[in-house]
Amino acid sequence: MGEAPHTAVLEGVLERITYANEDNGYTVARVDTGRGSGDLLTVVGALLGAQVGESLRMHGRWGSHPQYGKQFTVENYTTVLPATIQGIRRYLGSGLIKGIGPRIAERIVDHFGTATLEVIETEPTRLVEVPGLGPKRTKLIAAAWEEQKAIKEVMVFLQGVGVSTSIAVRIYKNYGDASISVVKNQPYRLAAEVWGIGFLTADRLAQAVGIPHDSPERVKAGLQYALSQATDAGNCFLPEERLIADAVKLLQVDTGLVIECLGELADEEGVVRERVPAPDGSGEQVTAVYLVPFHRAEISLAAQVLRLLRGSEDRMPAFADVDWDKALAWLATRTGADLAPEQQEAVRLALTRKVAVLTGGPGCGKSFTVRSVVALATAKKAKVVLAAPTGRAAKRLAELTGAPASTVHRLLELKPGGDAAYDRDRPLDADLVVVDEASMLDLLLANKLVKAVPPGAHLLFVGDVDQLPSVGAGEVLRDLLAPAGPVPAVRLTRIFRQAQQSGVVTNAHRINSGTPPLTQGLPDFFLFAEEDAEEAARLTVDVVARRIPAKFGLDPRRDVQVLTPMHRGPAGAGALNGLLQQAVTPARPDLPERRFGGRTFRVGDKVTQIRNNYDKGANGVFNGTVGVVTHLDAVEQRLTVRTDEDEDIAYDFDELDELAHAYAVTIHRSQGSEYPAVVIPVTMSAWMMLQRNLLYTAVTRAKRLVVLVGSRRAIGQAVRTVSAGRRFTALDHRLVLGAK
Repeated sequence: MGEAPHTAVLEGVLERITYANEDNGYTVARVDTGRGSGDLLTVVGALLGAQVGESLRMHGRWGSHPQYGKQFTVENYTTVLPATIQGIRRYLGSGLIKGIGPRIAERIVDHFGTATLEVIETEPTRLVEVPGLGPKRTKLIAAAWEEQKAIKEVMVFLQGVGVSTSIAVRIYKNYGDASISVVKNQPYRLAAEVWGIGFLTADRLAQAVGIPHDSPERVKAGLQYALSQATDAGNCFLPEERLIADAVKLLQVDTGLVIECLGELADEEGVVRERVPAPDGSGEQVTAVYLVPFHRAEISLAAQVLRLLRGSEDRMPAFADVDWDKALAWLATRTGADLAPEQQEAVRLALTRKVAVLTGGPGCGKSFTVRSVVALATAKKAKVVLAAPTGRAAKRLAELTGAPASTVHRLLELKPGGDAAYDRDRPLDADLVVVDEASMLDLLLANKLVKAVPPGAHLLFVGDVDQLPSVGAGEVLRDLLAPAGPVPAVRLTRIFRQAQQSGVVTNAHRINSGTPPLTQGLPDFFLFAEEDAEEAARLTVDVVARRIPAKFGLDPRRDVQVLTPMHRGPAGAGALNGLLQQAVTPARPDLPERRFGGRTFRVGDKVTQIRNNYDKGANGVFNGTVGVVTHLDAVEQRLTVRTDEDEDIAYDFDELDELAHAYAVTIHRSQGSEYPAVVIPVTMSAWMMLQRNLLYTAVTRAKRLVVLVGSRRAIGQAVRTVSAGRRFTALDHRLVLGAK
């Protein structure tokens, strides 16, 4: 079969990938065409799934680039196994097959010569003939070779329908040999079952394999996607009218079809519909549409809170008739300070009521109150369990109380799939459970936690309700504080004298009350004014890498955190991570690194996990966990991260899309963490995100030092803008109703 007149064929060995866009597979690479001159040729286009060291037969067109000269645009390619000894050595030594690095490749090729690939393919057990290769590694190599072959087949198919390499690998990991069949026949399953594939990717695939635009399967998948987008934005449900409008816009189909499919979806129990009060407080009712897990969790959480509050059993009966004057006097001798009246009230509530909430801003003595609660409970031999949503917050809670504290995930021993080892049937062994940073608790996690609290135990939620709500869906702390609700609460408002000397604390309270922060004459709060967003980004890097270390002696990687309002934009987390990595962990010849998509990971990099993964580590690794890359092994294709919970977590190279750099993180991702110094770029390019609770949350993350970089106008905008409206949740309504 002859080639079309304008297409040409080019064969060569892929030497290096200089750029790869993970979303669309567009790649710029250099190939060696074997002409002997040593010159490499630039090829661009769809080189999805091709690995360095592979011999490729590429179909495409010759062209010219004004800057790079002659280049070849690839339309499609096939892999050709290399035939020469040198080619085989390059191919095997490229890190393509797990367990074979350059040195072992050398040994295998020295032993088998041009028959090497045939041996691995047909008689892999013969690999034990190679000096230094035991049966264990031989087995590993054979398995990796088979998987590579199978992935290749799936890759070639997926390439035809436009899927990126990392997603293709993930589809293969999920479905194995069934991958092609699932993509062809049930593409919308991918959106629900494969992390990183949303409805839009699945929809593109469905189109490529010929599923009609108005098929009910597509509309139902679109409705569930619109709801899952809403839960990603923090809502537990959407009002029906809003959901229908969102779906019509997303799917570009008739409203009637969407309404019909929504009815079918409700009948099939794909979603739940229920009348609830409108969140605007108007007294009107709306039809709420929930994804099933969120509806179950909301009903369950309200029921569990009411169960604890109403239970007749009490695991701390000693406090029912305690002499409080005596108890508080004893406490003052232990802690060296008296409690203020509102703190005393909080201590009494925590020890006499089954569920209570303690809230308040920085410097108002929340921590001291918690320490007092724990000291009194422990003195009466109560079993106290302390937890917080993040590793950093748990560490801080342990330092503060002198008692062990863990993350909620570890406390409940969450298992793969998200089930907890502790629940209603197997509750925690605890008389008092204290949860700090409770503003971060989302609906699903709060439900799992409260389920595991035994009858008669006391549960104290501690947090700052003025901070941003949780990353996950819900506004649990705010709903627990509902004015007519059944849960007793104390709000600490008095700023203690020592805290008044802190610019960080004073300015946090100014921001929270709608007054601009003071930025002059304070030893711990600064503004570097810069209107232009790109200049502000450069200035931010200078402040982190040079100015703060010089003036305060802080380590830019360990002690300083950049917090940005948004991910995108010239002063967003994405751009800043690139600049900060160059400044703090630049490339060095002796520093191992691995490129993945548009990112390069190096030993020493500060990184963060960007999805919940229950299969990693002792009890899973969760969205927002931060750590440092400590090891990178090109042969085993593995990178190791030491997390801030002091756990070593291994990532295979094809899992690196679960990690992002964390020199700069969004303010949302920083919740529950504390850092010695915080640098916050605030520019008008982020004006959509500038809100009071965002800036307040960022400032309250700092223990010692805050540096704002950016424009006074943007700061003013953030201070003035109170976040629009509540999230769509009905937990407060369920608690009030249940208490009647």
